[in-house]
Amino acid sequence: MRKRELLLVLSLLVIVVAAGCGSGKRPAGEAEKVREFAADLVNRSLFTQAIQEYENCLRDYDLKANEAANLQYAIGNIYFERLHNYADALTWYLKVKHFYPESPIVPEVNKKIVACLERLDRSADARQALDETVQLDPARVQKSRPGAVVARIGSREITLGDLNFEIDQLPPSVREQFRNRETRLQYLREYVATELLYDTAKRAGLDNDQQVVDGAFQAKKALMVRRLLQDKVADRINVSEGDIDLYYRAHKEDYAEKNDKGKVMRAKPLDEVRQQVAQDLYRDKYQRAFQELIGGMIQSEGVQFFDEQVR
Repeated sequence: MRKRELLLVLSLLVIVVAAGCGSGKRPAGEAEKVREFAADLVNRSLFTQAIQEYENCLRDYDLKANEAANLQYAIGNIYFERLHNYADALTWYLKVKHFYPESPIVPEVNKKIVACLERLDRSADARQALDETVQLDPARVQKSRPGAVVARIGSREITLGDLNFEIDQLPPSVREQFRNRETRLQYLREYVATELLYDTAKRAGLDNDQQVVDGAFQAKKALMVRRLLQDKVADRINVSEGDIDLYYRAHKEDYAEKNDKGKVMRAKPLDEVRQQVAQDLYRDKYQRAFQELIGGMIQSEGVQFFDEQVR
């Protein structure tokens, strides 16, 4: 009996120990130090060593699915961005896609997969990967506008409606250049060339390039400021015929013909200089309205200038 009891106790101990050990991996909370260490190695350009630490973390710690996916993505990024080893980068990106398909980073992983294939000179595979991504996410399918198909890029069709829409976005003075068939064909080819270059740049990951990101931010800021000035200043300026007449009388000498010494030789009548007077009046009104707007903002925001510090 004692032998049987002893064996039973030993069996129970084995089961308890095994249960306590689980997968034999350390708790996920203890992995933070390893991740910090690996990130520090990356910052010091010790990329191979950083990859080794990330791999140790994946092997030794009981990570949640999203944590593991993020680490594998980080390894792929080191191979892609730092070591320019696109084959190994592709391997790690594919691991994320296949083993953690529900991870929120999968859309970014798909982009990197296409970029790897492009840089490995596998454009056909890159196009297939891009098409697969679009099929998985119907929202990314670019819908064409009505009209006959005038060009096709892979599976994407460009219609006459698309062409007309793009031309209509041009400034009026430029738009008129593309009203006959020859110039429209020229614009179509330039448009397709731009789309091809844009697609290639995206596959190369340039949408995340720091210069591109910073430039896009500056462009967006400038457009927002321009839109605000349109609402707050330009749309509120009214130049009437009476205003033009008064402005002309007050600045009559500015529009006169003068000799080399600045002496008035002939006063030009209003009808001769009306357009110039209207433009100058609009500019003066715009500047006054702009200064009033900025002055009010400076006062309300409590802005301070320290001119003496400017060297």
